[in-house]
Amino acid sequence: MIDSTPSSGKAFYANGLPNKIAGSAPKSSANRGGRLLSGATGQFQDALASQPEIRPEMVEKGRVLAEDPDYPSAAVIKHVAGLILNSPDLSEDRG
Repeated sequence: MIDSTPSSGKAFYANGLPNKIAGSAPKSSANRGGRLLSGATGQFQDALASQPEIRPEMVEKGRVLAEDPDYPSAAVIKHVAGLILNSPDLSEDRG
């Protein structure tokens, strides 16, 4: 176990953090109990709405990559294939 007080004994820690840091979090956090507060949700929706639905620079990047015969590389394909083969089959009944 890691001692939460330094050897000098001059500072007190809460949750493993110095009091100045532990107490500095704003009281109105955007995430409480796994739920977003309406203000944070509204900010997210506003930011999302300000983005164009189709981004031409990303479409062009996709076209360039689609035309590249070496994309994705063989190493990436083998790596992803290995991840898929080694992952559990979630369709199997685990009764």
